[in-house]
This record gives sequence, C-alpha cells and structure tokens, in this order.
Amino acid sequence: MYEMRPYRKNQMNVWNPFSDMEEMEKRFFDNDFFSNHGLAEFKTDITDEGDHYQLKADLPGFKKEDIHLDLDGDTLSIQAERHSEHEDKDKRGKFVRCERSYGSYSRSFDVSGIKSDGITAAYDGGVLTLIMPKQDVKVDTTRHLEIQ
Repeated sequence: MYEMRPYRKNQMNVWNPFSDMEEMEKRFFDNDFFSNHGLAEFKTDITDEGDHYQLKADLPGFKKEDIHLDLDGDTLSIQAERHSEHEDKDKRGKFVRCERSYGSYSRSFDVSGIKSDGITAAYDGGVLTLIMPKQDVKVDTTRHLEIQ
C-alpha cells in the first residue's frame, strides 16, 4: 500500500530563524493569509495490525449520517459535512460569538492492498474507526522451463 507506511518522526531539530517569515510570506502570497489551515482536513492514525490496517479519524461534533465513505477503484474517500447553527433562523439573533468551524472535510487514501469488500466502519465518541483487511500476499513461484 502506497499510503500505509510506518510513520517516522524526523530526528533533525535544527532551528531556522527565518522559518516564521517564510511561512508568513507563503500564506500572504498564496492569498491565504487570514485562513485557518486546519479546517479543510481532519487528522488520522493508521496502524498495521498484522492481518489488517486500522484507520482512526478524529471527527468530533459530526453526526454519523453526515459522514460518507466512498470507494472508487483503489481510492477510499472519507467526507464529512457540518452545517452552521448560526444560519438557523431560530438561533440567528442569539449568537454573541460563533467560533466553531463549519464546512465540508475530505480525505482520500490509496487502498490498493486492501480487500475492499471486507472494510468495516464504526463511529463512536467523535472517532471514525475503519478496519481494512489486507489482501492475501501472492507468493511468486519460480520454475524452470525446458526448451524443446
């Protein structure tokens, strides 16, 4: 599986005094200076459990029916959408401050080494858990061919 690789933290901790300025320039010139980069994605953990992979995705505050899982070939897409409460006409004038994020969130994963018909999903306590069984490993057999 291309996307299911062990996570290794980079051990080099070299301080770059210009990194903050470079990040600010990048956001400014990408017309993204005032945006919050954490809103368009959600965080996942993927572990290798031997015969299967386990994917856990943090999706707090979502209803189960607002989370959609789609398989398209070897691509698994997880999509979740949360609607704004301050747009509800009964609550529109009651908000003094509204900071919680709303919108749609999406991630895609390569599942080429997975038995797609065996994937199971559960959602509990704001965490989506997928159990993805690995495909059986095909052992290449070698043999000698005789020339006639």
